[in-house]
Amino acid sequence: MTEFTVNPQRRDPYKTFKFRVKWDNKVVAGVSRISALKRATEVIEHREGGDPSSSRKAPGRTSFDAVTLERGVTHDTAFEEWVDKVWGVGTGSGSEASLRDFRKDIVIELLNEAGQVALAYKLFRCWPSEYTALGDLDSDGATVAFQSIVLQNEGWVRDHAVTEPAEPSVNAD
Repeated sequence: MTEFTVNPQRRDPYKTFKFRVKWDNKVVAGVSRISALKRATEVIEHREGGDPSSSRKAPGRTSFDAVTLERGVTHDTAFEEWVDKVWGVGTGSGSEASLRDFRKDIVIELLNEAGQVALAYKLFRCWPSEYTALGDLDSDGATVAFQSIVLQNEGWVRDHAVTEPAEPSVNAD
């Protein structure tokens, strides 16, 4: 079986440098790094009294690691607006958090080299638990100023509605 059914001539796996993040049905500007999507399932060991000395193993609770999004600092306020829904300074007692809409489902799309969506993952009930508005500053450096948010989530799935795109061929005339 080939790894790519629509594009059997393709031998290389997808690269990590083309992707986008969406929430509220909009692409979030400037995201340049996303941490790994990871999940882990606890192992529950048990043994009946008459069993041999070895244990049996069964799956337990599954947890999903937080996801970190990083981007260069611009005037786009999408990160800050979301963080302020979780807790806002000076909003008054009882209204520090927007309980109605502080959670969002987000989509991470991996693009092929031609910019076509090749894979997509849906992350559910995300909310920002950490926000770095302005990273370290260094007068001797020549780097970009970054901001980041850490998103807690209650699970993610691959979007199987996104299928392998037919990759365009380049004509060498």
